[in-house]
Amino acid sequence: MPKRAVLFLVAIALAAVAPGLARAARLADMPGAWPAGTIVISDAKRELFLSLGGGKAIEYPVAVPKWDKKWFGETRIVGKYVRPDWSPPASVKVDHPELPEVIPGGSPHNPMGARAMMLAKSEIAIHGTNAWMRKSVGTAASYGCIRMRNEDVTDLFARVSVGTPVVMVR
Repeated sequence: MPKRAVLFLVAIALAAVAPGLARAARLADMPGAWPAGTIVISDAKRELFLSLGGGKAIEYPVAVPKWDKKWFGETRIVGKYVRPDWSPPASVKVDHPELPEVIPGGSPHNPMGARAMMLAKSEIAIHGTNAWMRKSVGTAASYGCIRMRNEDVTDLFARVSVGTPVVMVR
């Protein structure tokens, strides 16, 4: 089957999984052999891949942790939240003691953005961005979290569930 026909069939399958989403999924080759439904974050490429199986993935640009906050290995999604409140972790409070104890969801000062998927790692999430953090996507900028554009995190949020495996690779 020609490559163009395969991509067309994958696009139809994607539409069935998450119909009506505003973001146009970017199909890519999956780096490595990962089962369908696995999220793989490439620190070096600053990309997040949702494996579709068969060597294909949906690719999203992300911000990864700063050099001294990096983590690697396997975890999973343990919670999904829409416009979550944010309480700065202790490591952030050390650097930014002026931050309040809680920033309400939807606030322009809330760094979690439109959606957040908490990981089974202490105080780490895959989450959206607010307007002033959007430019960090594509860089190493976070305290351990994976930042995405709001339209991308909303798309990914609709495609995954609690229990989805997540892997951070170099």
